[in-house]
Amino acid sequence: MDLRAIGMGLAFALMWSSAFSSARMIVADAPPLTALAIRFLISGALGVMIARAMGQTWRLTRPQWLAVVVFGVCQNALYLGLNFVAMQWVEASLASIIASTMPLMVAGIGWAAWGDRVGRLGLAGLVAGFVGVALIMGTRLSGGADAAGVALCVLGALALSVATLAVRSTGSGGNVLMIVGLQMFVGSAVLAVFAVALESWEVTWTLRLGLAFAYTTLVPGLLATLVWFLLVNRIGAIKAATFHFLNPFFGVAIAAAILGEGLGPWDIVGVVIVAAGILAVQLSKQSLAAK
Repeated sequence: MDLRAIGMGLAFALMWSSAFSSARMIVADAPPLTALAIRFLISGALGVMIARAMGQTWRLTRPQWLAVVVFGVCQNALYLGLNFVAMQWVEASLASIIASTMPLMVAGIGWAAWGDRVGRLGLAGLVAGFVGVALIMGTRLSGGADAAGVALCVLGALALSVATLAVRSTGSGGNVLMIVGLQMFVGSAVLAVFAVALESWEVTWTLRLGLAFAYTTLVPGLLATLVWFLLVNRIGAIKAATFHFLNPFFGVAIAAAILGEGLGPWDIVGVVIVAAGILAVQLSKQSLAAK
């Protein structure tokens, strides 16, 4: 892993973690599902246009179309849709911590349901990670955090974890950005149905809303995705996933700096435990892959 890869990994983790704070700003002034559907429509259009300019095609293989549909529904509609709804009541720092456990959920479900190898270090990481999350959630719930909002965040992370295991390889064939753009169109279409059925158009037009929406659309929406795939192509998915251990740190730090969200001592302890658990799981995967 060279310096360029480390820089890409840090950049991805920062962009991914910042999405929760910008989403929290958006849902304060706009209906969440409607805003997310519009965001995906714009991001998808930009992604497809850039992909076409790069010579990528939308004539995809069957596994690629499967990835488009599965991740469009599970990642964009369910995972992000549930998180956007939840962040009307749940702080961005807590939402980011729950979302960051996705690698732990993937490893745990893969081990329990698919018989994936984890190793002793990985098992220790799984236990530590979930203990850390339980510590944070218990502290936040006892402090008045919305239980329904927390449940929505957990369901969203579970949906993305199952999708990740169900579609382990797409064989992108050089059409990565096209696949990502089409996934966003799928997510936009699904969210639009629920937005029309469940929400009313009540928007408070503010500079904060405009800046947060533009940032979310362009940076976590497109740039972070592109950096992630470039990183995976450079060092491989297992090594790239190691950077996920930074997400709990960055998520709470950005929320504290931008939104002024407070952190208690048990939050800090829990974040350290979760990050250590994620790192242990990823290191264990690397060790097993090398054998």
